[in-house]
Order: sequence, then structure tokens, then C-alpha cells
Amino acid sequence: MSTIRDVAREAGVSVSTVSLAFNSPERVSPETRERIARAAASVDYQSPDPVAQTLSSGRSQLIGMVQADISNAFFGKLLREVELHAHARGYLVIVSDSNAEHEREEKILRHMSSMRVAGMIVSPCGLNEAETAHLHDLKTPFILFDQKHEGLSCDFVGTDNQLASATLTDHLIQLGHRRIGFLGGVEGLYTARERERGFVDRMQASGLEIDSELMVDARYTYEASYAQSRRLLTMQRPPTALLACSNVMSLAALQAIRDLGLECPGDISLTGIDDVPWMHMISPQITVVVQPVEAMAQTTARLILERIEQRQNGSNTAAEFTDNIFPPVLKIGDSSASLNET
Repeated sequence: MSTIRDVAREAGVSVSTVSLAFNSPERVSPETRERIARAAASVDYQSPDPVAQTLSSGRSQLIGMVQADISNAFFGKLLREVELHAHARGYLVIVSDSNAEHEREEKILRHMSSMRVAGMIVSPCGLNEAETAHLHDLKTPFILFDQKHEGLSCDFVGTDNQLASATLTDHLIQLGHRRIGFLGGVEGLYTARERERGFVDRMQASGLEIDSELMVDARYTYEASYAQSRRLLTMQRPPTALLACSNVMSLAALQAIRDLGLECPGDISLTGIDDVPWMHMISPQITVVVQPVEAMAQTTARLILERIEQRQNGSNTAAEFTDNIFPPVLKIGDSSASLNET
């Protein structure tokens, strides 16, 4: 069986660096972490078996993750970073996709509880009353990621969603756009509500009229975003720019623009929240605000491991819950242009 020394030898680093990468990965450069991860896989290094440790210690070595859409690259980055931290501490991560369905999400939460997972990271599709009550009574430590719920006392890790949409709105206004189509997320969902608020606030602060017909619920899905984009772009007075509230939605909007025979940004400017790993291959490159997923994931992993250890040690952490809000970063691409240049 391979040891940590074998990993260090294969990666060409010291044993202490490997240990640091496994236990405090935020203190090691991404390049070194990647080299160590490849080395660990090359020598078939395995951390202590979590199931065996559970049997011997009476403590679960499983961390459950519940996500609304595992196919979204945003959540894939989260999973990778959490697994890196968890694996180094002897935990195994199990993931389940709720497909943004309340009933399915509730069943998953209850099933994971019955498995006595050590902790849970939940990215809910919008908690209903039953799910909220279940989490409220849950003895297992859990963290909400991306989607906040005011009715629960727990740690939260997410992006400054108001700032994300406000930044894109300001960008388009500075380019001279006044009729801006807003492709919103699921009505009532935390991120959708905050992103809409950022858009509305910036439009109002700029003294611009908000046309309710240009603000649509595109459900955070490709299909709805494509249909709504086509509808907006074929209006008698179409918008001169679109703001899409997710990476999937911005790609759907771009496809609708192309299918209608329009040019981006020649006929319509396009912006979106979040990118995908292969976004640079798309032409035009879409102007986006990017969520710092790696930093968010590192904080999530650190918090859930701390909460698990505190619970196992009998600590009372009720007064220590924190909101961890990360600012997004604007990346200007080729899809947005000055109105007088279009």
C-alpha cells in the first residue's frame, strides 16, 4: 500500500508539503495541489477507509452533498474542492442531485440523515416547509451553499448576488444601453431574488425606466432561457442588451441570438453571471461576472469539517454561525459593446 512518502517522491515535493496539501490545501498553490493530486492517483494512494473508520470509532466518515443541478460546472468545481479537503481528513463525500425538485430533495435529506452522515452541504432548490422543518431539527451539522434561507440558523457560503447583477447593469448602462432585457431565475429563490434586486436598484439609481415586459422568469434552465430570449428579441421594441442570471442562461440566449440571424454584439449585447471552463472557446466571448468558486468551496469545506469536529467534541456552536459572502469579478468579453457602435 502506498504511503504519503510515495506521493511526495512522485510529486517531487517534501512530505510536509504533501501533508499540508491534504490538511490545509488553501496554503498550497493550485499548481502544487494539482501535481500532488496526480501523484496520489499515480501511486494509488488511499486515505484510511471511511467506512472502516466509522465501524471502529463509532463516528461517521461520510459527508453528504445535495445539489440542485450537478451538471452545472459551478457545482462541479465545488465538489472537486470539497473532496480534496475531505479526502485529506479521511472523509468520503457522497453526492445526490435533487434535479431542483422539492419532493426529491426532501427524500434525499431524510435518506442522508438515516445514513448518519457526519455533515451535509446543501445547495437547495428553494426549501419548502417540510424541508426547513427537517433541517431545523437536524442534529447533523450542515451548511447552506449558494442558496440562503432566512428561516434556518446555520453557516452560509455564497456570492454577493446583488453586486453581481448590479455590476453587469452598470456596465451596460455605461455602454449606453437603456432597454435591457433581464433573464431572471426561479421566482422566490434567494439568488434569483437578490440578482433581480441588484438589477432593479441600479436601473432606478440611474433614473432609467424599468419595463416589466423585459424582466422574465427563465427558470435557470437552458430551455426556458432560450424561449424567453427569442420572445424578447422578436418584440416590436426589443431590448438592445440582455442580462442572463446564470452561465446556462447566457449560453441559451446566445443560441437564440444566432438562430434569429442576429449578431452579438452588433445587434444585441449579452452579459451573464458566471462562466464555464470552456467559455473561452465561444465566440464572441461573453462578458460575465465570475463567482470565486474555489475560494467559496475552500471555505465551505473548512467550515463543514470544523462543524463536524465541534459536534463530535460536544461543542455548542449555535452562536457562531456565519454568512460568508464573496464578491464576484467582472470579466469583459466581446459580447457587449457601446450602443452607438452596434
